[in-house]
Amino acid sequence: GSRRSNASLVLPAWCLAALAAFALPMHAQQPAPPLQVSPDLVSPQQQKATASQQAAAGFSKEQIEQLVAPIALYPDALVAQVLMASTYPLEVVEAARWSKGRPGLAGDDAVRAAETEDWDPSVKSLLAFPQVLVRMGESPQWVQALGDAFRDEQAWVMDTVQSLRRKAQAAGNLRTDDRQRVIESAPGLLLQPVNPQVVYVPYYDPTLVYG
Repeated sequence: GSRRSNASLVLPAWCLAALAAFALPMHAQQPAPPLQVSPDLVSPQQQKATASQQAAAGFSKEQIEQLVAPIALYPDALVAQVLMASTYPLEVVEAARWSKGRPGLAGDDAVRAAETEDWDPSVKSLLAFPQVLVRMGESPQWVQALGDAFRDEQAWVMDTVQSLRRKAQAAGNLRTDDRQRVIESAPGLLLQPVNPQVVYVPYYDPTLVYG
């Protein structure tokens, strides 16, 4: 139906590679904090960017940064899944409700249990991370705005992910550890789990971590 209209979305190579390697994440290693999203992100009355800064959806550079900041330090595969899923905001709400009603399900078990649901694969993949998905379900305006931005300005959104990662790295808040590898590559900074079977969801405050 009309909810299947996003087939033209194209992720950059660094995200596609991560998805190929970690198509079905096993489980999150630890929860992330509540999403901190400014309500004025989706308020046209409060958009103050100049015309040259505005994207087709009416987002400024600062708004794109605020939309992406809560997920920019997630591993590559999870960033890709969240961005794709955000273009199906109604399905995210449905899946979050489904996940919240099944607190014992996570990882591949949750994904398999929802095989018959009529949701986009990107939405289903987030069932492996119930805390991430439920938080998205509780922030529908942020999800809607993120999806609009990603659909209309994909390259800008992905460039912003990379610029925020660089800021976090420069501030000393993004480095390789025993859970996640930070890899320098031609496309940019890649964030990949040390153990492919355990995708680490980092805990950070997006208002502080970027310096």
